[in-house]
Amino acid sequence: MAPAAGSERSPEQILRDERLMRLAIALGERNLGLTWPNPSVGSVVVDESGEHPVILAQGVTQPGGRPHAERMALAAAGERARGATLYVSLEPCSHHGKTPPCADAVVEAGIRRVVSGIEDPDARVTGQGHERLGAAGIEVVAGCLAGAAYRAHRGHITRVTQGRPAVTVKLARTTEGFAGSRNGPRLMITGEIANGRVHLMRAHADAIMVGVGTVLADDPLLNVRLPGLEARSPIRIVVDSHLRTPPGSRVIGTAGQVPTWIVAATAAPVEAEQELVARGAEVLRVPGDAQGHVALDEMLRLLGARGLTRVFCEGGLALADALAGADLIDELVLITGRSARGRGDVPALGLALQDRMDELRLTGDEQVGPDLFMFWEKA
Repeated sequence: MAPAAGSERSPEQILRDERLMRLAIALGERNLGLTWPNPSVGSVVVDESGEHPVILAQGVTQPGGRPHAERMALAAAGERARGATLYVSLEPCSHHGKTPPCADAVVEAGIRRVVSGIEDPDARVTGQGHERLGAAGIEVVAGCLAGAAYRAHRGHITRVTQGRPAVTVKLARTTEGFAGSRNGPRLMITGEIANGRVHLMRAHADAIMVGVGTVLADDPLLNVRLPGLEARSPIRIVVDSHLRTPPGSRVIGTAGQVPTWIVAATAAPVEAEQELVARGAEVLRVPGDAQGHVALDEMLRLLGARGLTRVFCEGGLALADALAGADLIDELVLITGRSARGRGDVPALGLALQDRMDELRLTGDEQVGPDLFMFWEKA
């Protein structure tokens, strides 16, 4: 069995472990959105034999989910890994999948000590990776910066424990609390710097999701338009119970370049599906609720079965409120645009979301140009 986490570490060692774990977590975050259905893990091999630690190699889970981060870091370190410490943001896997267990690779590399961020809740692992390392005589410190590691791997954890991807809802409002105008042009709420920050969040998601109302009102592209990151546009999902997405919309017109899934209720018209499919979109059908709308819990389970771990929902108000009413929001990003142009009369937050916010925990805020980002997460 692995020893208790941090039971005999000095204060200096604890601070060193946390500093290097932050690096491992940050490395893993680089490839968020690229590795599903696998988690994006970060790993660092460190020589701690001298007075100061020396980083020998770094690794991150590769696009498509493999090779895993541990194998990347160990391969880069080579023989220098013998006697070193391995920092990894998630417990090394212990099961045979398409590749042998990473725990075995760690043992074979001669690693002396492993510091992990969080235990993997996947039933095929769940502590067995740590146990295998401990049984091989490797010192194991589990739970280093567990909160930060949990946030980095929230999508993976939600999928393996609840069968669905984690859902982040992003909404923007004016300082008066409005999201749009019923009459008149589209309300421009956020500035250029904030818009760039949102595109970076898109690049780190497995999928961008909106309701069909957003498509009808704004005709968005829903892609990543940051220079150099255009290829990281994730899957686009439109929740469209009755298949009202216009075949001439921009999201359908570019379905050949960016995968586009339209989620409809089972009773939606077949003719509309055929036209959308002919233009390159994929139509997924799930049962409807009592009102004939897509059952959101069923939809998310289907997305989880397809391997998605992180869905970034950008609206609109009706979809965000429905997700809140079904308790399906894991993170909320609320942007207050302090230089909004135009006057609004459509509230940014629905009643269900306002009620749900009382159960969410405010985790921080970030000033992005003139606009303010605030972050909540499920407690």
